[in-house]
Amino acid sequence: MSLQCCEILCLNITSSHLCEFSVLVLLYLDVFSGQTCPQSLRNSKDEDFQKAFLPNIRMFLHKDNFNIREWNRLSHFNNPFGFMQMKHDGTYFLTHNVMPVVKLISKPKEPLLLPKPGGDGCVHCAVVGTGGILNGSKMGAEIDAHDYVFRMNAAVVDGYEEDVGNRTSVYVHTAHSITASPIFYRKFGYKAAPHDEGIKYVLIPEGLRDFQWLNAVIKGERVAEGEYRQYNETRFYVLHQDFLRYVRNRSVFPNILQEVVYYLFVLCLFCHPQVSAYGFMTDDYSKYSNYYFQKYLKTNVVFYANHDYIMEKNLWKSFHERKIMKLFQKAKPQEKTEKQPPP
Repeated sequence: MSLQCCEILCLNITSSHLCEFSVLVLLYLDVFSGQTCPQSLRNSKDEDFQKAFLPNIRMFLHKDNFNIREWNRLSHFNNPFGFMQMKHDGTYFLTHNVMPVVKLISKPKEPLLLPKPGGDGCVHCAVVGTGGILNGSKMGAEIDAHDYVFRMNAAVVDGYEEDVGNRTSVYVHTAHSITASPIFYRKFGYKAAPHDEGIKYVLIPEGLRDFQWLNAVIKGERVAEGEYRQYNETRFYVLHQDFLRYVRNRSVFPNILQEVVYYLFVLCLFCHPQVSAYGFMTDDYSKYSNYYFQKYLKTNVVFYANHDYIMEKNLWKSFHERKIMKLFQKAKPQEKTEKQPPP
């Protein structure tokens, strides 16, 4: 028996105030000694999930699986699902010249996630959002106890460790989110992307801007913001366009959900079976501020026309109830069933 894992490349679809984007994933099978995780989603009895799940879809974009034939195939799809209207050679300036940048992307030396030695063969992952439900939750220790901790966008940790933990194993981002977040969220203490020792970065390129940024990072040139303090080509992944189209086209992964977290969830579900989500919208969202780092300020969740939060909320709840993932929700206070005796 073998443990199926994946190596990952991330592509970004769209950006907004909340760093919305879509992702494409190349999936590979990596064989390890030991038993397959018994709780693998590949063994799920959920019919809708099984209909939508394609375990062998490609996941990473890198120079070893990219050539002019592949370029021509992907040039039939609009960005970010392909390279339509982009140039592959030196006909235009670098801003229109994508092929040379892709040829700089090294093939990852190892899968994004590996089972921990001495474990049960399963990989346990926490995906941490920025929702206000985490304020005062004291979930930090539980989050950090997972094998891997995924974060995205403004991953504010300093001063909030008790509620959100302090580990980051994988940081998922676009060029926009990694450069804009330190500006938008500086007042909350966010200075730069996480840079834990051994951290892995997953880029979701949404367009030419991402390839420009990627070109500078790989060559070690100055970029405006968002440096990788722990950047190492062996721990850097770029998602492939094929997975983006897969996420869009499969009914269990609705096209209307274009926020980074949704694609991050799909990424995690492909890579390992045990996914827990913290800091995302739940039925009682109106009780909480927009972000957990708004400790002393009660704000309302802002709804945007291009982001169906209610559909997203219902999807996470459905995944939780169908045991596809575990969603952190605050317990409702017990209602009194008997009248209390008079004092």
